[in-house]
Amino acid sequence: MTGLCSGCTLNCHFFPVLSFISQCCFPLCQYVFILCILSSFVLFLQNAGDVESTINILNVLDELLSAGTDHRIHYMISKGGSEALLNALVNTSHSCSPNYSVLLPLLHLLAKVGHRDRRIGLKAEQAGAVLLTLNLLKQNVQHSRRAAACLWVIQVFSSSVSTANLIGENHGLDVIFHLIPQYTTKHLHTIKYVYPEANICSVVSKGYTTGLLRLYEDWCSKDTQHSNIAIAVCHTLLHCLHKVTNITAGRQAFISQGGIRMLYQTTQTRLMSKGLESLVERSVQLMRKCLPKTTLPLTSDQSAYTFPLPGRPDACPNVGMAPDECSEESDEEEAESNQEDEDLETDPNKLRLRPEPDRPKEVLPQYASLCPELSHDFKLDLSSGTEESSSSSSSSDEEAVSFNSCSPCSSRRDRSRRASSGQRGHEQDDEEKGTEESYQHTTIDRLLEVHRACIPHHEPKLYRTMAARTKSIPGFNIVAFPDFWGHLPPPEHEPMAPRKPNIQRQKVFEDIQRFLNTDDLINQVVFDLEDNSFQPPADSLWFFSKFESGNLRKAVQVRRYEYDLILNADANCFQHSQWFYFEVSNMEADVPYRFNIINCEKSNSQFNYGMQPVLYSVREALEGRPHWVRTGTEICYFRNHFCPVQGRRRTTFYTLTFTINFKHNEDVCYLAYHYPYTYSALKAHLNILEKSVDPAKVFFQQQSLCATLAGNSCPVVTITACPASRSWKDVHELRNRSYIVLTGRVHPGESNASWVMKGTLEFLCSDDPVAQSLRETFIFKIIPMLNPDGVINGTNRCDLNSEDLNRQWCKPNSILSPTIYHTKGLLYYLNSIGQTPLVFCDYHGHSRKKNVFLYGCSVKETLWQSGSPVDTVGLKEDPGYRTIPKTLDRIAPAFSFNSCNYLVEKSRSATARVVVWREIGVLRSYTMESTYNGCDQGIYKGLQTGTRELQEMGMKFCHSLLCVTKDMNGFYIRRLIHHVDPDHNSYNCFEDDEPPCVEEIEYSTDWPTHKGSELDSDVNSNMACADEEDGGRKEYGGPSNIKSCLYPHLIRQASMEMCNGMSISFLYSNSICLNSVQIPINRLYNVLQSLLYVS
Repeated sequence: MTGLCSGCTLNCHFFPVLSFISQCCFPLCQYVFILCILSSFVLFLQNAGDVESTINILNVLDELLSAGTDHRIHYMISKGGSEALLNALVNTSHSCSPNYSVLLPLLHLLAKVGHRDRRIGLKAEQAGAVLLTLNLLKQNVQHSRRAAACLWVIQVFSSSVSTANLIGENHGLDVIFHLIPQYTTKHLHTIKYVYPEANICSVVSKGYTTGLLRLYEDWCSKDTQHSNIAIAVCHTLLHCLHKVTNITAGRQAFISQGGIRMLYQTTQTRLMSKGLESLVERSVQLMRKCLPKTTLPLTSDQSAYTFPLPGRPDACPNVGMAPDECSEESDEEEAESNQEDEDLETDPNKLRLRPEPDRPKEVLPQYASLCPELSHDFKLDLSSGTEESSSSSSSSDEEAVSFNSCSPCSSRRDRSRRASSGQRGHEQDDEEKGTEESYQHTTIDRLLEVHRACIPHHEPKLYRTMAARTKSIPGFNIVAFPDFWGHLPPPEHEPMAPRKPNIQRQKVFEDIQRFLNTDDLINQVVFDLEDNSFQPPADSLWFFSKFESGNLRKAVQVRRYEYDLILNADANCFQHSQWFYFEVSNMEADVPYRFNIINCEKSNSQFNYGMQPVLYSVREALEGRPHWVRTGTEICYFRNHFCPVQGRRRTTFYTLTFTINFKHNEDVCYLAYHYPYTYSALKAHLNILEKSVDPAKVFFQQQSLCATLAGNSCPVVTITACPASRSWKDVHELRNRSYIVLTGRVHPGESNASWVMKGTLEFLCSDDPVAQSLRETFIFKIIPMLNPDGVINGTNRCDLNSEDLNRQWCKPNSILSPTIYHTKGLLYYLNSIGQTPLVFCDYHGHSRKKNVFLYGCSVKETLWQSGSPVDTVGLKEDPGYRTIPKTLDRIAPAFSFNSCNYLVEKSRSATARVVVWREIGVLRSYTMESTYNGCDQGIYKGLQTGTRELQEMGMKFCHSLLCVTKDMNGFYIRRLIHHVDPDHNSYNCFEDDEPPCVEEIEYSTDWPTHKGSELDSDVNSNMACADEEDGGRKEYGGPSNIKSCLYPHLIRQASMEMCNGMSISFLYSNSICLNSVQIPINRLYNVLQSLLYVS
């Protein structure tokens, strides 16, 4: 190999050898030999003494690296290739008259190799090559190929923050900015890259933001042909602006110089050109990013509802505190997005060993009263309990008379007056109050007589009775009409709403117009939850939410038919705003009203994937169509520019926007996130179910688990079959039945969980033979609503203690989390008497995924998925936890087995599912997640789930319990399964998670960098150009009499002081032209981007 060091014989010896290797050697031999060649030539380059040898070595290296993959370049880097090239650059440049026949290929190769070397910037600093290359650029501004090569290398060096800062400190940005031309049609092949960031402050302070905006406007206005290169130039200019606006000063400069208006205008002219779609999208993203932050029009971020907590002098949390990261988006719902392997539990002891109970065994006997089936004397009249309950229900009729209910016949203004007067009742005259209440009672009775509603398992008067007993923070005295009147599922299935192309962009444009044309805005408050005396304008929509489960804090009329809506945070809290339920009236028919809910907190929503809010029309209900229906068009969900009133670390809000055309003039309608299901509805439903069963056959007992913080009862229901006879044997058989424990609605905003629970309860109380069999086999303990106070007060996630109750299961507080404390106590008690539940399931709702699915717990699957070193092959585990999901996959149309998982995450260690599995020892401990949207598989594919489908899911879950029965023979099980008539058979061909939204929900914080292949292509193109004629050409740029037209204020000085003492200024014209030499325009943008990219 030593013979190859001679420059004259290098090519003639080397290339025939390469040809021979490529034809005769095995691929592995070729590869090994080429790596050896690379190592040798790196050594030759370090020791090359003459020009010809150096040039030949560089040419050979370029051939080798260009022909292979990036692995060759990385191998060369590992052998000191970057350092060798940098040293060669320094040595060659230090001569009095640098030899550019060596420097050009050296710079080209350094750009290729350095682009793959993550430490190239630091290596260049250590070798002293950074400022040297910058000086070469200054000396060769008149030579396009030399300038291009220097710009490539400077771009590569700028991948390091410290290197980019060094270049900026030595006026590198000034050199580059003064080389940038206006619109040109010449030498556009070199305009592509521009990645800015490290010197953003300098760019802003020197006023370059204005120049970038003028450049972009110039290119947009003059490029009528929409050439690919011109589009690339506009992309890089937008990228520069994007990086500059990453800092507050940059955004302020962008806005003050009319950047938003300019981008808006240029974008409007390009909307119809398909080839400019990417430019339009990035312009929209930049405008969204730069819209000034606007605080919500509230006096405080805290909820309008506060409740004094026992043992806490201040009921409300510190507003200055950062929100609980764990509770935000905190439940199983976020498992798919946050379920990284490091979150999985890897300690086998924590997975397998049962922790000590959180309370002494001596306190457990108190829960015996919640198991009346174990002590009930079935020799007594089994109907006595029902009679007592019935008399109890009827005894409150007088109380119900005094409860003000919403009359659909009365005006909205009258109801507002009554709402406020009801809250100031102590100021009213008793006679006046009695007269009004009597009028209300008479109106409601007349309404029920004329429009008799016939809703199964619903009685309006009974609902009114239950609502009268319900205790709320604001003291609700009005009942929402849909809850009072009842709901029937629509006769037809409702398909998912198609998404109109670019609908989000259209809405963003409308929002940008708010900023640009403030004179067109109304901006008047038309509803304020905190102002009891507020009267809405006569010519606006009228809003109302002061009823059970209602949530709307403020409404602002933006334009004639557009309203911004602000939701109330959870009680005693300043976050978790997602659930909404409110009344709207005084509308015009067939007019498109746009509603913007502007303080949503989740980072994505099924509203981006076909989901619609639900609407209930009083007019339609009175005409015999009492349906909650999916409604709304032009629906999208995206990040907005609003921020909290007071500084909080979490400052991101999202807008849910939708448009509704109401069918009737002056109707009274209700809008909600999902089908509402109130606490009063549950209480009324349980009373109706208790009356519907035959007490001689069905043991149905409703009890109070405990009182909530606000003093409401948390019901617990026991359902099983009465013994076949009063003999000791049959009673003993009943008391030895296995237990099934079902809970729900721990998160108030997950109303779909209550509809699934409703289906479960109604099925278990029915005469269906499967239900009868299940009652004869199991004792069901059902707690349908674990968070009554949250449901009543319209919160989304928390209880009145501002905590997520599904994070309190490890050590629940008996005072602040009583429902969780006593539910866990009941489970402990069943475990202590040898009756550990066979199945536990907590019903939830899921806002991010479609279908219905289960989360369970498995030691083996968790350890395997986490990559734990524990040998799971020999680990024994009962696979029975998969039995119910597999059965549901066969029989439940809405169920998705593929969406189920059984992993135990550290962040979910305090949830019901994990605690009941780990501490109580329930193998089949589940969370059942039901979508708010619909299904993407099976017979319901493309349809939104309604209350019918949700209740069906509750029934199907009961069917699936047949698979865990012990005493039923196989024939009987098959007969029951046949009776079920399964209509779903493992539809597994679908995407488990949602694909990315077709439009960007966020406005991008970064854009993709250019690929190395693109830079290689430009380098090769520059190398292929004809050699420059350097003879007689001025090598150093001296003072020039040409001035900049884009940055005149920067050139008004006598000169610009550079690090090498030179003063230079350049021309902005149709091309950079000094002594008839074209400067590579895109390379200037490339380096500018690189310098700004890394800050």
